[in-house]
Amino acid sequence: MLRTHYPDGAPCWPELTTPDPETAARFYTEIFGWTYHGLGPKVWNYTVCLLDGAPVAGLLPPAVGLEKAPARWNVYLATSQVDASAVRVQANNGELVVLPSDVPELGRLALAVDREGACFGLYEKGRDTGPIQYKDYGALCWNELHARSATVADVFYTALFGYEPEQIGDGIDFDYVLWSVARTPVAGRLRMSEDSARLPPHWKNYLTVHDCGEAEARIRRAGGRVLIGAYDMPHGRVAVVADPAGAIFCLCEHGACHVI
Repeated sequence: MLRTHYPDGAPCWPELTTPDPETAARFYTEIFGWTYHGLGPKVWNYTVCLLDGAPVAGLLPPAVGLEKAPARWNVYLATSQVDASAVRVQANNGELVVLPSDVPELGRLALAVDREGACFGLYEKGRDTGPIQYKDYGALCWNELHARSATVADVFYTALFGYEPEQIGDGIDFDYVLWSVARTPVAGRLRMSEDSARLPPHWKNYLTVHDCGEAEARIRRAGGRVLIGAYDMPHGRVAVVADPAGAIFCLCEHGACHVI
């Protein structure tokens, strides 16, 4: 569906940074049928990915000097005032990586890292920006932060966006909190297990598919990898996959509201 409004703090824009945008574009076209609209060299060679003619994600090469950085997916969190949100990031011991900047056809964006080093963006939609694809096949449907310290993450993001936290695990062996805005869940926070010690804290993007098994087969044929095969969760069937450059993302059948 097309979505025109996101409350402050809701994940709204997935973005892929990859050293080979052309190969990535072919891969995601084969998987999701995306098409592309390039904004040109004056806007960092940024490409808007389209689904049925509407924006669905961003695609860009690494910044100058970071050409060897690994490919990765990121997510932007909606804000009605990106400059004010950027100030709150710094006031709560986060760090700004990219200062608020205007991006034609999108709006005003900034890039930050939280207190544990997880990267995320801030997105203030432009006045003339059209609706964004959401939950349809190939579109974003859910996001979650994988954090080392549950307390640090909850305090930081609640200070930014006033999230209403709800623990739906046991808080010990399985510490998963739903972050809500106006009583509507917008994202999840998972405390990482000791088995995940080699992974840094990070945000995960879930993209909608009709059938995880069929999507996994298509991903393999297109040169991607299945890292964790499809498994059932209370609100949907999910899988963890990677594109040919190694950028990790998740699949979720039927765009379930939240996957835990």
